[in-house]
Amino acid sequence: MQREADSFDIDEAIRRLREVVRSLPPAALFQLAAEGFRTLFEVLVACIVSVRTRDEVTVPVARRLFARARTPEALAQLTEPELAALLRPATFAETKARNLLVIAGRLQHESDQKRLCDETFLLQLPGVGPKCAHLVLGIACGLPRIAVDVHVHRITNRWGYVRTRAPEQTLRELERKLPQQYWIEINRLLVPFGKHICTGVLPRCSQCVLADLCPRIGVARHR
Repeated sequence: MQREADSFDIDEAIRRLREVVRSLPPAALFQLAAEGFRTLFEVLVACIVSVRTRDEVTVPVARRLFARARTPEALAQLTEPELAALLRPATFAETKARNLLVIAGRLQHESDQKRLCDETFLLQLPGVGPKCAHLVLGIACGLPRIAVDVHVHRITNRWGYVRTRAPEQTLRELERKLPQQYWIEINRLLVPFGKHICTGVLPRCSQCVLADLCPRIGVARHR
Protein backbone atom coordinates (compact mmCIF):
# COMPACT_ATOMS: atom_id res chain seq x y z
CA MET A 1 0.00 0.00 0.00
CA GLN A 2 1.40 3.41 -0.94
CA ARG A 3 2.16 5.89 1.79
CA GLU A 4 0.74 9.36 1.70
CA ALA A 5 3.22 11.47 -0.26
CA ASP A 6 2.86 14.44 2.11
CA SER A 7 4.29 12.33 4.95
CA PHE A 8 7.67 11.91 3.26
CA ASP A 9 10.41 12.24 5.90
CA ILE A 10 12.98 14.50 4.26
CA ASP A 11 15.30 14.51 7.28
CA GLU A 12 15.55 10.73 7.35
CA ALA A 13 15.94 10.60 3.56
CA ILE A 14 18.87 13.02 3.65
CA ARG A 15 20.50 11.08 6.48
CA ARG A 16 20.32 7.82 4.53
CA LEU A 17 21.40 9.40 1.24
CA ARG A 18 24.56 10.77 2.85
CA GLU A 19 25.63 7.20 3.52
CA VAL A 20 24.60 5.88 0.10
CA VAL A 21 26.47 8.45 -1.99
CA ARG A 22 29.76 7.71 -0.23
CA SER A 23 30.07 4.66 -2.48
CA LEU A 24 28.90 6.38 -5.69
CA PRO A 25 30.85 8.57 -8.13
CA PRO A 26 30.32 12.17 -6.97
CA ALA A 27 28.57 14.88 -8.95
CA ALA A 28 31.09 16.58 -11.24
CA LEU A 29 31.21 20.08 -9.72
CA PHE A 30 31.41 18.75 -6.17
CA GLN A 31 34.18 16.35 -7.20
CA LEU A 32 36.15 19.16 -8.83
CA ALA A 33 35.63 21.37 -5.78
CA ALA A 34 36.99 18.59 -3.56
CA GLU A 35 40.05 18.48 -5.82
CA GLY A 36 40.65 22.19 -5.17
CA PHE A 37 38.83 23.77 -8.13
CA ARG A 38 36.41 25.81 -6.06
CA THR A 39 36.97 29.47 -6.86
CA LEU A 40 33.97 31.25 -8.31
CA PHE A 41 35.56 31.31 -11.76
CA GLU A 42 36.48 27.61 -11.66
CA VAL A 43 33.03 26.49 -10.52
CA LEU A 44 31.40 28.70 -13.14
CA VAL A 45 33.63 27.36 -15.92
CA ALA A 46 33.09 23.75 -14.84
CA CYS A 47 29.33 24.24 -14.75
CA ILE A 48 29.28 25.66 -18.27
CA VAL A 49 31.36 22.70 -19.44
CA SER A 50 28.86 20.35 -17.77
CA VAL A 51 25.78 21.64 -19.63
CA ARG A 52 24.32 18.74 -21.65
CA THR A 53 27.50 16.79 -20.94
CA ARG A 54 27.94 13.67 -18.82
CA ASP A 55 29.96 13.95 -15.62
CA GLU A 56 32.36 11.32 -16.96
CA VAL A 57 33.26 13.81 -19.70
CA THR A 58 32.96 17.02 -17.68
CA VAL A 59 35.55 16.13 -15.04
CA PRO A 60 38.50 15.28 -17.34
CA VAL A 61 37.69 18.17 -19.70
CA ALA A 62 37.60 20.62 -16.78
CA ARG A 63 40.87 19.27 -15.40
CA ARG A 64 42.55 19.64 -18.80
CA LEU A 65 41.24 23.18 -19.18
CA PHE A 66 42.34 24.19 -15.68
CA ALA A 67 45.83 22.83 -16.38
CA ARG A 68 46.05 25.62 -18.97
CA ALA A 69 43.91 28.33 -17.38
CA ARG A 70 42.53 28.62 -13.85
CA THR A 71 41.87 32.37 -13.85
CA PRO A 72 39.94 34.77 -16.08
CA GLU A 73 43.21 36.42 -17.08
CA ALA A 74 44.77 33.11 -18.19
CA LEU A 75 41.69 31.94 -20.05
CA ALA A 76 41.35 35.27 -21.85
CA GLN A 77 44.78 34.64 -23.41
CA LEU A 78 43.47 31.59 -25.30
CA THR A 79 42.07 31.89 -28.79
CA GLU A 80 38.56 30.64 -29.46
CA PRO A 81 39.82 27.62 -31.51
CA GLU A 82 42.33 26.74 -28.76
CA LEU A 83 39.64 26.88 -26.12
CA ALA A 84 37.15 24.88 -28.20
CA ALA A 85 39.79 22.18 -28.69
CA LEU A 86 40.35 22.01 -24.93
CA LEU A 87 36.61 21.70 -24.34
CA ARG A 88 36.05 18.73 -26.64
CA PRO A 89 34.44 16.21 -26.30
CA ALA A 90 32.03 18.29 -24.17
CA THR A 91 28.92 19.22 -26.13
CA PHE A 92 28.65 22.54 -27.98
CA ALA A 93 32.39 23.18 -27.54
CA GLU A 94 32.48 26.14 -29.94
CA THR A 95 29.54 27.91 -28.29
CA LYS A 96 30.92 27.27 -24.82
CA ALA A 97 34.34 28.56 -25.88
CA ARG A 98 32.77 31.77 -27.17
CA ASN A 99 30.76 32.26 -23.99
CA LEU A 100 33.70 31.50 -21.71
CA LEU A 101 35.88 34.08 -23.44
CA VAL A 102 33.18 36.71 -22.90
CA ILE A 103 32.90 35.68 -19.24
CA ALA A 104 36.68 35.78 -18.78
CA GLY A 105 36.73 39.27 -20.24
CA ARG A 106 34.04 40.40 -17.80
CA LEU A 107 35.49 38.74 -14.71
CA GLN A 108 39.10 39.79 -15.13
CA HIS A 109 38.01 43.38 -14.51
CA GLU A 110 35.66 42.52 -11.62
CA SER A 111 37.18 42.08 -8.15
CA ASP A 112 34.19 42.91 -5.94
CA GLN A 113 33.33 39.54 -4.34
CA LYS A 114 29.91 40.77 -3.26
CA ARG A 115 29.05 41.63 -6.85
CA LEU A 116 30.47 38.35 -8.17
CA CYS A 117 28.40 36.38 -5.65
CA ASP A 118 25.20 38.03 -6.86
CA GLU A 119 22.65 35.93 -8.69
CA THR A 120 21.50 38.75 -10.95
CA PHE A 121 25.09 39.41 -12.05
CA LEU A 122 25.75 35.73 -12.76
CA LEU A 123 22.56 35.29 -14.76
CA GLN A 124 23.62 38.13 -17.05
CA LEU A 125 26.67 36.12 -18.16
CA PRO A 126 26.27 34.18 -21.44
CA GLY A 127 25.44 30.50 -21.05
CA VAL A 128 24.62 30.82 -17.34
CA GLY A 129 21.17 29.68 -16.24
CA PRO A 130 19.63 29.30 -12.78
CA LYS A 131 21.16 25.86 -12.13
CA CYS A 132 24.72 27.04 -12.82
CA ALA A 133 24.20 30.30 -10.96
CA HIS A 134 22.93 28.44 -7.89
CA LEU A 135 25.76 25.90 -7.98
CA VAL A 136 28.29 28.73 -8.12
CA LEU A 137 26.60 30.59 -5.29
CA GLY A 138 26.41 27.43 -3.18
CA ILE A 139 29.83 25.89 -3.81
CA ALA A 140 32.02 28.95 -4.33
CA CYS A 141 30.18 31.58 -2.30
CA GLY A 142 28.71 29.41 0.46
CA LEU A 143 25.26 30.93 -0.01
CA PRO A 144 22.16 28.75 0.49
CA ARG A 145 20.83 28.03 -2.99
CA ILE A 146 19.08 25.04 -4.57
CA ALA A 147 20.35 23.80 -7.91
CA VAL A 148 17.57 21.90 -9.66
CA ASP A 149 18.54 19.60 -12.50
CA VAL A 150 16.74 16.63 -14.04
CA HIS A 151 17.64 14.36 -11.11
CA VAL A 152 16.49 16.74 -8.38
CA HIS A 153 13.27 17.42 -10.30
CA ARG A 154 12.51 13.75 -10.98
CA ILE A 155 13.35 12.34 -7.57
CA THR A 156 11.64 14.93 -5.39
CA ASN A 157 8.49 14.39 -7.45
CA ARG A 158 8.77 10.61 -7.05
CA TRP A 159 8.96 11.15 -3.34
CA GLY A 160 5.86 13.31 -3.52
CA TYR A 161 7.82 15.97 -1.69
CA VAL A 162 6.90 18.30 -4.53
CA ARG A 163 4.24 17.94 -7.21
CA THR A 164 5.49 19.91 -10.18
CA ARG A 165 5.80 19.64 -13.95
CA ALA A 166 8.96 21.64 -14.62
CA PRO A 167 12.32 22.26 -12.89
CA GLU A 168 11.47 25.94 -12.43
CA GLN A 169 8.37 24.96 -10.45
CA THR A 170 10.39 22.42 -8.48
CA LEU A 171 12.86 25.13 -7.52
CA ARG A 172 10.11 27.37 -6.20
CA GLU A 173 8.51 24.54 -4.22
CA LEU A 174 11.79 23.37 -2.72
CA GLU A 175 12.65 26.93 -1.72
CA ARG A 176 9.29 27.03 0.04
CA LYS A 177 9.50 23.76 1.99
CA LEU A 178 13.01 22.25 1.99
CA PRO A 179 14.92 23.10 5.20
CA GLN A 180 17.63 25.57 4.28
CA GLN A 181 20.44 23.46 5.70
CA TYR A 182 19.85 21.02 2.80
CA TRP A 183 19.71 23.58 -0.02
CA ILE A 184 23.26 23.14 -1.31
CA GLU A 185 23.46 19.47 -0.37
CA ILE A 186 20.33 18.30 -2.21
CA ASN A 187 22.06 18.53 -5.59
CA ARG A 188 25.25 16.85 -4.34
CA LEU A 189 23.18 13.92 -3.07
CA LEU A 190 20.54 13.49 -5.74
CA VAL A 191 22.77 13.68 -8.82
CA PRO A 192 24.71 10.46 -8.05
CA PHE A 193 21.62 8.87 -6.50
CA GLY A 194 19.60 9.66 -9.62
CA LYS A 195 22.29 8.44 -12.01
CA HIS A 196 22.89 5.10 -10.32
CA ILE A 197 19.82 4.12 -8.26
CA CYS A 198 16.74 6.30 -8.77
CA THR A 199 17.20 6.34 -12.53
CA GLY A 200 14.83 7.79 -15.09
CA VAL A 201 13.99 4.37 -16.56
CA LEU A 202 13.66 1.23 -14.43
CA PRO A 203 14.83 2.67 -11.12
CA ARG A 204 16.52 0.20 -8.77
CA CYS A 205 13.81 0.31 -6.11
CA SER A 206 14.76 -3.14 -4.75
CA GLN A 207 18.22 -1.76 -3.87
CA CYS A 208 17.05 1.61 -2.58
CA VAL A 209 17.57 2.56 1.06
CA LEU A 210 14.52 4.82 0.79
CA ALA A 211 12.15 2.03 -0.33
CA ASP A 212 10.18 2.15 2.92
CA LEU A 213 9.82 5.93 2.72
CA CYS A 214 9.14 6.49 -0.98
CA PRO A 215 5.63 6.29 -2.50
CA ARG A 216 7.22 5.82 -5.98
CA ILE A 217 4.89 8.34 -7.60
CA GLY A 218 4.88 7.93 -11.39
CA VAL A 219 6.99 4.74 -11.35
CA ALA A 220 5.29 2.12 -13.51
CA ARG A 221 8.15 -0.39 -13.64
CA HIS A 222 11.25 -0.81 -11.54
CA ARG A 223 13.99 -3.26 -10.71
